[in-house]
Amino acid sequence: MASSSYTIVFILLLHIFQRKGGVVKGATFTFVNKCSVTIWPAILGSPKLETTGFHLSKDTSRAVQAPTGWSGRFWARTGCTFDDSGRGSCSTGDCGSGEMECNGAGATAATLAEFTLGSESGSMDFYDVSLVDGYNLPVLVEAAGGSGQCASTGCAEDLNQSCPPELMAEGGGACRSACGAFGTPEYCCKGEYGSPATCRPSEYSEMFKSACPKSYSYAYDDVTSTFTCTAADYVITFCPPLPSEKSSKSDNGMSDGSGSESGSGSGSVEDAMLADGSWLAELAIGGESATTHPFGATAQALVALFTVLYILLQQ
Repeated sequence: MASSSYTIVFILLLHIFQRKGGVVKGATFTFVNKCSVTIWPAILGSPKLETTGFHLSKDTSRAVQAPTGWSGRFWARTGCTFDDSGRGSCSTGDCGSGEMECNGAGATAATLAEFTLGSESGSMDFYDVSLVDGYNLPVLVEAAGGSGQCASTGCAEDLNQSCPPELMAEGGGACRSACGAFGTPEYCCKGEYGSPATCRPSEYSEMFKSACPKSYSYAYDDVTSTFTCTAADYVITFCPPLPSEKSSKSDNGMSDGSGSESGSGSGSVEDAMLADGSWLAELAIGGESATTHPFGATAQALVALFTVLYILLQQ
């Protein structure tokens, strides 16, 4: 759709400018709210970024720049009430700071997107979506640009619908982890259970894993849950469309907005887009590909601009 196309092309342009001349400036994280309500994304990491919490209305997005070597996590807060001074609290994902800005405070019972950016040019980023601390909203992480595997990950299911009563958070808007609900060493992987050999999946973590197989379900769930990419930017979508919804839109001749061109597989997105010059040329002049290519007709001008800028930057 138009909004998805504009977001992807904007990120790609930013990606090229940041890496022109081989200079790596970390990564740009773009937060997209596809939920039916306003959310308040929260940030905890080091070094501190330009914001640690902000308002994000339905169907809007915001980009935040992180430096090379940054490590931290993102999540969404819901049901928040803040006064004019920014003081307040949230029903789920509350960071306990009493403010819209989290200022170094974390959260429980929230779906986390976790990142460790490469510390130098050419080093890999590591990222995952974690349910270790619980769940409150569906989340999807996609790489834009970059090289390597750069696979998407996340949890698109609404786990609140299947949350066991003993894990349900007060108010019903979030599902706690077994560690958060019971606090015992075997669920929290602490003490004598503090190693991969002794801390095993529980019936609760297996329930999370079954619903969201790419997400961390307990502390040592590394093999199937950690992903890598080099020199990428990232799009974090809250409440992403379910695959069935995407397929329905694609069947009707509409873009599915999945961003699959934005960094999955090896090689850069710039190379992949320029490899097939025929459809780029048709987009620029309004040919048949302008309506059949996944970017859609609404992105003609932006894709043409992207192509011109890319060529200029290579000179």
